[in-house]
Amino acid sequence: MKKYNSKIGLLVNNLEKVIIGKRGVIEMMIIGLLSQGHILIEDVPGVGKTMLARSLAKSLGVEFNRLQFTPDMLPSDVTGVSIYNQSSNGFEFKPGPIFAQVVLVDEINRATPKTQAALLEAMEEKQVTVDGLTHKLPNPFLVVATQNPIEYEGTFPLPEAQLDRFLLRIKLGYPLPEEEIRILEDQKIEHPINSIGPVISEEELRLLLKTVRDVYVSPLIREYIVEIVNRTRTNEDLYLGASPRGSLALYRTSQVFAFINGRNYVLPDDIKEIAPYVLAHRLIVNPEARLKEISSNRIVQEILEQVPAPGGAEEGFK
Repeated sequence: MKKYNSKIGLLVNNLEKVIIGKRGVIEMMIIGLLSQGHILIEDVPGVGKTMLARSLAKSLGVEFNRLQFTPDMLPSDVTGVSIYNQSSNGFEFKPGPIFAQVVLVDEINRATPKTQAALLEAMEEKQVTVDGLTHKLPNPFLVVATQNPIEYEGTFPLPEAQLDRFLLRIKLGYPLPEEEIRILEDQKIEHPINSIGPVISEEELRLLLKTVRDVYVSPLIREYIVEIVNRTRTNEDLYLGASPRGSLALYRTSQVFAFINGRNYVLPDDIKEIAPYVLAHRLIVNPEARLKEISSNRIVQEILEQVPAPGGAEEGFK
């Protein structure tokens, strides 16, 4: 059993009371949180995507809002609106549901591109602009979006700019038979999410956010990250490679991955482990490669196999 930092351990154990048998996915959620990025969960209905986001918010004791995206939603349904107040003879801003610390955007690909675009500024700059006025979002701020990868009716595929705003793309997958039996037993009377509460205070979370930034990334590892990302830009099976935002995402998530594995320095293996979750959704496979059923995940794995990992003793990365 992996030995976590005490606060990370509390968070993992709390989430495992609700999400059974998905410790790796839970770790990825925590990596996204501590990297101060946003997470796209892509999987079939009913595997626990919404519960995972709700459980994280409850475990942190932060404000949580849920947005159910539909084709008739407007950008103002996300960001909020300015309403005229007769008593003050002026306009007042009424914040939308995006003004929370953890925001679940359910079925993000069901909204029109115009409504999806309302999230762009919020996710990148942690603010929204309505009627020419800028409003800051809470800190920390995390968007967890879900989408069903097999439905195409009534959906609007996320554009490249939107996908690039997500730090990680993860999948839950179906539980094993013994795990599904436990799920049935645990929900015999009520859902386990009703029994969990906060295990980390906001002050402790802010300290963790600061601590992970101090994890050491050696010059060799930085060169390794850049080389991997550069290979995506020259790969013949890709129409579009990862941007510098992808390099930065790989850098930050590797720091957190090392931290939750009990180290204050990043190893090449950390990069190899986290890279598919960080890079694959940022890549656009060209039509010829798609016809050959070559996926972006496969391309990332091939690049990781081709790029020589920095050698030397572990001491060289400390």
